[in-house]
Amino acid sequence: MATAERARARAVRHRRVRKKVVGTSERPRLAVYRSNRHVYAQVIDDTAGRTLAAASTLSGAEGSDPKAKARAVGAVVAQAATARGITRVTFDRGGFMYHGQVRAVAEGAREAGLEL
Repeated sequence: MATAERARARAVRHRRVRKKVVGTSERPRLAVYRSNRHVYAQVIDDTAGRTLAAASTLSGAEGSDPKAKARAVGAVVAQAATARGITRVTFDRGGFMYHGQVRAVAEGAREAGLEL
């Protein structure tokens, strides 16, 4: 499958998921994006249109294991969200399959105290 087709398919899956997954002020959305090199996670309040917390592997996650880095991103974003008083979030996998790095972000967030 060509790169453009793969990206288009992911966009279709993401739109389908976003029809149902909405972040509110009581339960914001934990959105995950995975590029070829990095993993990004944001806690978003869609009603206000604000990003409440964010983390990525750009901020110096150490090690060579991508899943370990993703788990660390989940923990960091969970700590930032908890500092703002957020304990419950809705998980948005961003059209990616729920395994590997995306799953590691969710597990790291759960371990750090977020309820998904």
